[in-house]
Amino acid sequence: MQLFLNSNQFIETNEPLDISLSLVNSLENVRAWYVEPPEFKVVRANGFVGSIAEGGSTNFRDVYFNPHGHGTHTECCGHITPEIHSINQRLKTYFFKARLISVEPQTLENGDRVIFAEQLESALMEFKGEALVIRTLPNSLEKKHLNYSATNPPYLDLSLIPLIENIGINHLLVDTPSVDRESDEGKLLFHHAFWNVPENPNFKTITELVFVKDEIPDGDYLLEMQFAPFENDASPSRPVLYELKEV
Repeated sequence: MQLFLNSNQFIETNEPLDISLSLVNSLENVRAWYVEPPEFKVVRANGFVGSIAEGGSTNFRDVYFNPHGHGTHTECCGHITPEIHSINQRLKTYFFKARLISVEPQTLENGDRVIFAEQLESALMEFKGEALVIRTLPNSLEKKHLNYSATNPPYLDLSLIPLIENIGINHLLVDTPSVDRESDEGKLLFHHAFWNVPENPNFKTITELVFVKDEIPDGDYLLEMQFAPFENDASPSRPVLYELKEV
């Protein structure tokens, strides 16, 4: 179905570009922050077995996972504030104009791989939208299954803050486990600066561990933010892009 955004642009609603990683009951599930793999466990109680394969009447499983460590998730400032602000209460609109940018992090002398504002400035020129999706290069399929713990993944430099603030970016999406360095003594400098914590917290969102396939070109899209309605600082999410087409 064609959905017209204005007199000049439309999207095809039957052509979604899912940029999320699914949760699977496997060692192959992506992991970060030293968590064990997710578990899907058959419920067994009082003679009931929640598995048709084992003779039960239904498939009925408990799922154990961590939103921050087991796949694509969207978080709000409640991640770093004493009060646990709920992403479900803070994100109430779900469609945003987004720009997708691919960038290869710069490698520092200490081995850190960092993305700086100067690498994105030209690609963000004249962009008027609320969301930014960053795809790091190289873009190996291995990202879908990595255990990122103790690998010091790429992260964002604080120089990006004034750049994205000037544009008006309220929703930042990255294909890494965090916008901050894995081991930074708990400072989470980029998180604090993006959400202006503790001075005056805002309710922008950060989405981490997305995966953008190579065949999706850089450019502008309509972003749909889907997420589970968890009353928590973060929720598993499914960000979806739609190509903007001209009439």
